[in-house]
Amino acid sequence: MTQTNNPQKDKLRVLIADDFQETRRNTRLMISTLDNVEVVAIASNGVQAVEMTQEHRPDIVILDVNMPEMDGLTAFKHIVQEYPGTGCIIISAEKSPATVSAAMSIGIHEYLVKPFLVEELEASINRVIENLRETRQKIAKFNKANTNNLVYLEQLAHEYLKKVAQTIRLHRSSSVWRSIRNVIRAGWRPLP
Repeated sequence: MTQTNNPQKDKLRVLIADDFQETRRNTRLMISTLDNVEVVAIASNGVQAVEMTQEHRPDIVILDVNMPEMDGLTAFKHIVQEYPGTGCIIISAEKSPATVSAAMSIGIHEYLVKPFLVEELEASINRVIENLRETRQKIAKFNKANTNNLVYLEQLAHEYLKKVAQTIRLHRSSSVWRSIRNVIRAGWRPLP
């Protein structure tokens, strides 16, 4: 029996946010020519980009710097705070060194000047994909280490309670023993 691969499952999800409809349309059309990427949401300002990220959880956000209600850099700060594994490509009609520096300081590694070619967009997406892989591996490693540490600490605490209970068994008449026995019977759980 052969297993069929779901091509949609392997595609990276992209959100596009720009206040100009033509840029949104052109960027979406360029992305539609790429095999490994699909557009899941399109926003016309930074506030919508943040809201749509919560709803669609894209892998990559393509954000215009200057948008109404919330600019692209501020929107990315909000997005990455909630979804740290999200990649970003900033697009702008101008390449201001101050804006590029501000973008890099918040973790954005790709900056495209409008108008850009599909080859430039594809190259930026590929660099973001590589960066995403590295970032997500680091996040997974960090989460695994934290989970292992938590499990170990829970085991230590449980063993400690057992030893305390054994020690107090010698003094069964103790009120401390009754308290610990009740904790153990109730099923010790770590504090949240």
